Amino acid sequence: MSLSPALVPAPRASARRRRSLLLAVVLTALAAVGATACDPLPPAPPGGATPSCNDMRWGSNAKRADQLSTAEIVRVRTGQHRCFDRMVIDLKSTPAAGWHVRYHEVVRVGVGGAPIPLRGEADLEVVAQAPAYGRDGTSIFRPKNRWEVADLAGYRTFRQLAYAGSFEGQTTFGLGVRTRLPFRTFAVSGPSGTKLVVDVAHRWP
Repeated sequence: MSLSPALVPAPRASARRRRSLLLAVVLTALAAVGATACDPLPPAPPGGATPSCNDMRWGSNAKRADQLSTAEIVRVRTGQHRCFDRMVIDLKSTPAAGWHVRYHEVVRVGVGGAPIPLRGEADLEVVAQAPAYGRDGTSIFRPKNRWEVADLAGYRTFRQLAYAGSFEGQTTFGLGVRTRLPFRTFAVSGPSGTKLVVDVAHRWP
């Protein structure tokens, strides 16, 4: 005996709708997580957005912020933006680290060690006020090639990134730059971690 449409039970259709809605919610959440995971770079600081490359009046003088951090450096990465190249130093936790960043005649290994011959016409010394080793002295940041920490092929500004060493809670990198160009430095702390960022412009405004 067939049932009229008005008498057909609805729970099964309702269950299908619930499953479809749940699947849509899960897929949306996964897409959001994937978008975050694929974003290789942290956002610019509040008020630091640069709608035009001509507005980046960062200057090329030394930049300094003193704040020693016990959070270890776990990774260093780079990325390309429309107006600048970016270097990101990832820390294991908070607090955020301070920095000393300046153009230097030569970047050396360790304290007064051998000079690092960097490609490019200008050498940027990046000192993060955080260690690259644990409390027991074991190295945590161990690049495969300390003289080529990142593949910079095709970058407009960066030419070479070298790891100069970590000593007394501070870690030094040498960044070979195409020529002396304006740069900025800032720290980011949030749910995704703590990062120290160095942006070097592609050109003078």
